[in-house]
Amino acid sequence: MSDTQLRSETADKSLGALAADLKLEVVSIPVADVDRAKRFYGGLGWRLDADIAGDNFRVIQVTPPGSPASVIFGKGNTVAPYLIVSDIVAARAALAARGAEVSEVYHYGEQGDRRSGPEPTRRSYASWLSFKDPDGNEWLLQEVTHRLPGRVEAGDTSFASSRELAATLRRAAAAHGEHEKRNGGQHDENWPDWYAEYIVQEQAGKPLPT
Repeated sequence: MSDTQLRSETADKSLGALAADLKLEVVSIPVADVDRAKRFYGGLGWRLDADIAGDNFRVIQVTPPGSPASVIFGKGNTVAPYLIVSDIVAARAALAARGAEVSEVYHYGEQGDRRSGPEPTRRSYASWLSFKDPDGNEWLLQEVTHRLPGRVEAGDTSFASSRELAATLRRAAAAHGEHEKRNGGQHDENWPDWYAEYIVQEQAGKPLPT
C-alpha cells in the first residue's frame, strides 16, 4: 500500500470514528387548513402525538402506522426536517469535523427565550442545534434520550448502532449507581434485570426504575 493510500485510509477511519447516529424523526409539510389536515390523517389511522397551540402558532404531529418517523404541520412552525441524537454535544462535534457549519447547541428558557448551551439537566427533547446544506436547506437536531409516553409502538426496543446502545447502557449504569446508593450501597445481584427494565422503559417513554 502506498503512503497516499495509507493516509487516505487513516483519514477515513478517523472520520468514521467521529460519526454520530442521526435518526430522521420528523418531516414538516405545509397545509392550508390545520383542522382539516388533522381530520384527514386521523381518518387514515395515523397516531396523533401532539396538538400544541400558542398565541401565534399551532403544531400537529402525527405518525403513520409502523413508522419510526413522524409528520408535523400547522401554523407558525419551522418547515425543516428533524433529526434526533442521543448526545447532541457529540453530534455537533462529529458534524463540524466532517465540514458542516453547525450552530451552537441551544435550549429554551421558561419564557420561550433561546439560550446558549444544552438544557442544564439534559432533559429529553430540550436541546437543539441546526445546520444547512450548500443549497440552504436547514436541518434541526434534537437530543432525545427518553421518549414521551405514546411516542413509540408498544414493546418496540431497538438500536441503530453499537454507539447508540453504548450510550443507553451508560445512562442505565449511572441510574443504577444511584439505585444502589439509595439501597445502602449494596451490590445489586439482579443488575442485568434492572438494566433491561431501564432500557425498555426508556425507549417506551414509561417511568424509569428507581
